Amino acid sequence: MEYQIARGAHVFFVTVSVILFVYRGMLMLDGSDRLRTPLLKVLPHVIDTLLLASALWTVWTLHLSLLHTPWLHSKILGLLVYIALGVVALRPGARGLAVRGTAFVAALVTVGWIVSVAVSHDPLGFLRPLVA
Repeated sequence: MEYQIARGAHVFFVTVSVILFVYRGMLMLDGSDRLRTPLLKVLPHVIDTLLLASALWTVWTLHLSLLHTPWLHSKILGLLVYIALGVVALRPGARGLAVRGTAFVAALVTVGWIVSVAVSHDPLGFLRPLVA
């Protein structure tokens, strides 16, 4: 029962985090000043902290070993790539809209791949057919 609650919380926070990222990305592409509102500066950090906590809770309830779970390594690596792409996409600076837009789309593809790894427990996720 605890696993179902932990997993449910994790899936919920993943969903909210991605929806919030898409919303912020759309604001970025539109050039909206709403991206700089205090709520949109703080809320993603709160959601992502809860997402990380629910991930750790899920790993703990399953008694997974981080050293012996290859698909979990892939998810963590994918998360780091997603974060880097998200920073490029959403942080204002010298980067042009084309670079930021490309990073935004690449981040969404990356999060899709992370989900495919989580669902399949395959370290390659939806990339598996390209390797086989």
